[in-house]
Amino acid sequence: MHENSYYYGGGQGIGRVATQYLLTHGYRVAIWEADTDALAELKEAFKASSAQILFISCDVSSDVNVKKAAEQTISHFGQIDALINNAAIMIEKPLDKLTLDEWNRVISTNLTGAFLCAKHTAVYLAAQKGSIINMCSTRAFQSEPDTFAYSASKGGLLALTHSLAVSLGPDVRVNAISPGWIDVSALKKKARAKSDDLQPEDHSQHPAGRVGQADDIARMILFLIAPENSFITGQNFVVDGGMTRKMIYV
Repeated sequence: MHENSYYYGGGQGIGRVATQYLLTHGYRVAIWEADTDALAELKEAFKASSAQILFISCDVSSDVNVKKAAEQTISHFGQIDALINNAAIMIEKPLDKLTLDEWNRVISTNLTGAFLCAKHTAVYLAAQKGSIINMCSTRAFQSEPDTFAYSASKGGLLALTHSLAVSLGPDVRVNAISPGWIDVSALKKKARAKSDDLQPEDHSQHPAGRVGQADDIARMILFLIAPENSFITGQNFVVDGGMTRKMIYV
């Protein structure tokens, strides 16, 4: 019986690797992160790039926090070219064990957080003809047991993506990425980092022949925010090594 919770933002998992890719490709990056331990570790890891990165303690479910973070980012960098909504909580519990507070916490971070970040950066993004990337999930299409709030939040995020695209276009492009099984076990903060012991069958069930890596998602982020791809908006890109083939048989 699963009773686990996971949190990912800019300081862990896909967000951490995406930060590295963005810095490497000449972007300046503002990290809005609620986990103070993860934020401190990120500061240490990226201290050599301190001129290109801004660390902000921010709970994206808070309207006040997000508004302040947007203002701090503009004050520091002068512009916002892209928003990547990656903050997420997943709580795995049986339906009769999941509390309303836990449900609300997941929805507030995963879905409301994306809404608030878009709301408070839209005017800055429009000035730059910028881009929003919503980190969705294949859980929006095919759930695993006991992921009620997480799956619902990702389904809502997919709908929000298209709504934002048609509302903010043509000045702002909005797309979603839906990762499948991405191994981020070693990319968590030190207290929780532990590489999963992946087996051959874990890799072989993917048509691509392997479990995904955070780099696979980071490269898609770079592709979607590139100005050269300005005709792509309102779309969802599944990056799961072919696992969604299962949907054909549902």
